[in-house]
Amino acid sequence: MSQGKIVGGFVAPHPPHLVYGENPPQNEARSEGGWEPLRWAYERARKSLEEMKPDVLLVHSPHWQTLVGHHFLGVPHLEGKSVDPIFSNLFRYKFSLDVDVELAEACCQEAAAMGLTTKMMRNPKFRVDYGTITTLHMIRPQWDIPIVGISANNSPYYLSVDEGVEQMDTLGVATRKAIEKSGKRAVLLASNTFSHWHFHEEPDVPEDMSREHPQSYEGYKWDMKMIELMRQGNLKEVMRLFPEWVEEAFAEVKSGAFPWMLSAMGYPEIPAELHGYGTVIGTGNAVMEWNLEKAEARDAAVA
Repeated sequence: MSQGKIVGGFVAPHPPHLVYGENPPQNEARSEGGWEPLRWAYERARKSLEEMKPDVLLVHSPHWQTLVGHHFLGVPHLEGKSVDPIFSNLFRYKFSLDVDVELAEACCQEAAAMGLTTKMMRNPKFRVDYGTITTLHMIRPQWDIPIVGISANNSPYYLSVDEGVEQMDTLGVATRKAIEKSGKRAVLLASNTFSHWHFHEEPDVPEDMSREHPQSYEGYKWDMKMIELMRQGNLKEVMRLFPEWVEEAFAEVKSGAFPWMLSAMGYPEIPAELHGYGTVIGTGNAVMEWNLEKAEARDAAVA
């Protein structure tokens, strides 16, 4: 069996408004559109994902919260209805997905061997969280690629940010080891919003884009600064500034998906591709891509 590899990773934010704006048949609520820049960004990301030809998608979501340990979906097939607890008027989604249980178990075991508390989720009636569902729908609406779902144990919220990031770094290394042993081509999805300051009242027409803009100028400036560093391939500076970004922009990356993904990819010093940026209820959202296989091919051609 050939060695598995992580062929790419995406920052893939999960505002349920994006699914609502698309009007897929799985979602009960109907819209008149909205949030087009972000939805178009996901369309571009879908084309990149198609070219990567992954065997499995791994997604880490801040809305599957497990305060004791890192949990992994462990049921071969899950289906049901996922409802956003805040925006139930927008997101009532009938999901049906296949889980790569073998790889999930391998990730769980590798992480445990490295000292993390881990557990497999074996409930066949488990309702998958809206963050996982939104990210997966937006990046691959065909739902034809098996997934590995990973919970957020929120260690950066209950420990120091540095201690939490250290845990996520370890989880990333364990994830990479499991993928390499699996022989599979994997793509990682960090289901994160960036700046997370948001409005507290929804307009009468949620998709009224005349009401959509950054809630916080400081949060917006931080997002632009960090996105530019990612586009330059300067992840060392991104991680140096990470605690300040989290503190001053209330960035949702604090929940762990972002450092998990970067660690699993080995903090690649390659420029990230920005597919698009936009706000949802004032929060800052970027769809970004690291294509590791393409960068590898470029390096080989130069050599």
